[in-house]
Amino acid sequence: MPISQRIVQICLFLVAAICMFGGALQMYLGEPDTIPRLDNVHRFMAGVYLSTGFINLWAALTIRKQGTLVYLLALGVLFAGIGRLVSISQVGLPQPSAVWLGYLIPELLLPFVIAFAHRASQSNPATASRA
Repeated sequence: MPISQRIVQICLFLVAAICMFGGALQMYLGEPDTIPRLDNVHRFMAGVYLSTGFINLWAALTIRKQGTLVYLLALGVLFAGIGRLVSISQVGLPQPSAVWLGYLIPELLLPFVIAFAHRASQSNPATASRA
């Protein structure tokens, strides 16, 4: 397996772990300090988050067969980071700020690492036929 493909695989495993842990935790915790409508939406989105983790896990396990799906998963991570930026611009940075910036920075950088490494692995003659 080319190193660029291994990089994509590791990134997808990382995203999968974050989504599955975070989604399961948020499904369990919900948003108890708010109105029922917001708790409902929160747990719904936790389910989407959790299921995205399973999709990332499957893509990582079958990385040699993956093409466009990898770019779409990277785009999802980027959109999550953009959503966090919008939230920060609208209601401010939660405390402790270092924790939330620690989430934000990888959400904005990791998609580019995934996309560039995946493109490099697709341009490799040994893996290009699987695009």
